[in-house]
Amino acid sequence: MTKPSSTLAITAALLGCALGASSASAQDPKPLQSGAASWYGSGFHGKRTANGERFNTHALTAAHKTLPFGTKLRVTNERTGKSVVVRINDRGPYAHGRVLDLSKAAAQAVGISGVGRVTLAAL
Repeated sequence: MTKPSSTLAITAALLGCALGASSASAQDPKPLQSGAASWYGSGFHGKRTANGERFNTHALTAAHKTLPFGTKLRVTNERTGKSVVVRINDRGPYAHGRVLDLSKAAAQAVGISGVGRVTLAAL
């Protein structure tokens, strides 16, 4: 026979999973990189990205030099504290000293209108 405390623990674990509960580490991803980020937009809209899809300036995507395509990142503007989740679909940036190029929509979501300092966290 199962002890009541064991049954309660199993029930709580199953209920937590069913309700979408997650660990603190999943909610607060560790910083991966920080540095300058810029955005690219209308001049590239509709052109092929490095992974072969067409760039959409309205999508929440980004270009990174080395991260695998499809990687999801939480990008946080260090000045405003605003963050957005983006998907890596291109290579770049090619401007010296930058770590990420954001789509226009992603840049607007975090409040970057030119170049801003961001922290990247892998999800």
